[in-house]
Amino acid sequence: MKPTDYRKTRRKHDRTLLILVIVTLVFFGDGLIGLIWGWPAAITGGLCLSGGAALIIGLWFLLSLIEKWVGE
Repeated sequence: MKPTDYRKTRRKHDRTLLILVIVTLVFFGDGLIGLIWGWPAAITGGLCLSGGAALIIGLWFLLSLIEKWVGE
């Protein structure tokens, strides 16, 4: 029987959650802005939400790099 690699499972789970957060933030958030205030406002909202998504992804990469550097 093969041993369970909990770290690999956690990294995969973290990556899946990151993707779900970004999709929810950008696509559903921008869709709601478009439905409530109109599609021209959704373009501006999409730019702002994309910036927020880039910030979240950047922090995730930074924390992943620190985790590898520490040698977990």
